[in-house]
Amino acid sequence: MILTTTPTIEGQTIREYKGLVTGETIIGANFWKDFKASIRDIVGGRSGSYERVLREAKETSLREMEDRARAMGANAIVGIDIDYETIGAENAMLMVATSGTAVVI
Repeated sequence: MILTTTPTIEGQTIREYKGLVTGETIIGANFWKDFKASIRDIVGGRSGSYERVLREAKETSLREMEDRARAMGANAIVGIDIDYETIGAENAMLMVATSGTAVVI
């Protein structure tokens, strides 16, 4: 399955539009990751634990969207948008939502 943020796929003709597909993933951040991230905020640097969680959530959301597109008979998704949000009490949850248009090329 081809996944792209662009509205078209170079060298390919979109033969059929199947419709909107989405994927959503919500992952809780735990105390240990929060603690390590707060230390990184003080001393500087990147938070590897949060980056891993975000990557995992993004990949899960994209995979869910791809599964939905495949079930519709699509072989590509164009115009993909990826959004990141914090939700829940004290922003304790990380949400990744993806959307795009399922197509047949």
